Amino acid sequence: MTSFPRITLQKHKAEAVKRFHPWIFSGAIKKKQDDLQEGAIVEVYSDSGEYLATGHYGTGSIAVKIFAFEPIQNFQQLLLERLKDAYLARVGMGLVGNSATTCYRLVNAEGDGLPGLIIDWYHGTAIIQAHSVGMYEQRHAIAQALQQVYGQDLKAVYEKSALMLSKQAAAENKGAYLFGEPTDREVLEYNHRFRVDWEEGQKTGFFIDQRENRALLAHYVTDRRVLNTFCYSGGFSVYAVQSGASLVHSVDTSARAIEWTEENVALNNPHQVPHATYTKDVFDFLKQCEDTYDVIVLDPPAFAKGLSARHQAMMAYKRLNMQAFSKLTKGGIVFTFSCSQVVTPEHFNGAITAAAIESGKRVRVLHHLTQPADHPVSIYHPEGLYLKGLVLMVD
Repeated sequence: MTSFPRITLQKHKAEAVKRFHPWIFSGAIKKKQDDLQEGAIVEVYSDSGEYLATGHYGTGSIAVKIFAFEPIQNFQQLLLERLKDAYLARVGMGLVGNSATTCYRLVNAEGDGLPGLIIDWYHGTAIIQAHSVGMYEQRHAIAQALQQVYGQDLKAVYEKSALMLSKQAAAENKGAYLFGEPTDREVLEYNHRFRVDWEEGQKTGFFIDQRENRALLAHYVTDRRVLNTFCYSGGFSVYAVQSGASLVHSVDTSARAIEWTEENVALNNPHQVPHATYTKDVFDFLKQCEDTYDVIVLDPPAFAKGLSARHQAMMAYKRLNMQAFSKLTKGGIVFTFSCSQVVTPEHFNGAITAAAIESGKRVRVLHHLTQPADHPVSIYHPEGLYLKGLVLMVD
């Protein structure tokens, strides 16, 4: 029988675990062995000695990320079973083998029962991104399990975790192919073509989580002037030109992002829609530009990485949306988002409401937006709902 190091919780700290919440915070721990290493598999017990869960130990504020609520003998076997479950779920979503959409998220951390692990699929290449040392140490086992799940459909596995790990772990990790070799980097999303750079790009290379929201934008842009801010690789811009916008402007502070946007728009512009890019801070652009638009997309990076930054983030969302409202034609549409996990839908809606009040405009909510089905959220872990958005009509 496999024996794992044991962690004992403080009295009355077992209740959250019994409700299947997958995180144990450091302050809840009563006792652990002195030489416990970050990334170790540990078993968690109550103060009275009752077994509660098994997970990976971490040295941050989240001390244990739980992947099982029953004793396990073999982590590799559990890993394979979870990957098979995740794969079958994506089959059920119509994503596996879909010729019109060849990229999707296979594993969404807690949402798929594997806290600390993200895996995105790009037309035969699986990108592993570990958010915990425990999952990072299992990267080769993950690559082997992916080969079992996908068989010949898997051409390559690339591991990209450095920015998500502690400084010491990140220093030892520069990203690497664990299986196969670099493949064609062009993917399809609802038949829109995108070139993805998973080695140098943000996250795993592409913001797959906005897929359904990009598709929704397509219904609002025909013959309209569109501004896409924080455009990154131009996802919303591509949908706008494909759907026959009258013009599209794309803004990002990163020159490399602007290059990606221009490249992707060029792949998807059959109507020859006029498209201009601006390498500029979005707040400065909105303040200085004299143009008005019929549709504006506001998809900023996370304004708040932690709770201490949440209030400042609320002020930034308010200011950003007020600036956008002032650049809209009457009856114009705003797609506005927050991807900050610590910003709840209630917080975000409050910031947008404050912007609407201060603007003095009539603002109607047309859609409440979130992340797609391949980014599932465990009902026991509401923190997994990070992407929230609104589609507004502004008069």
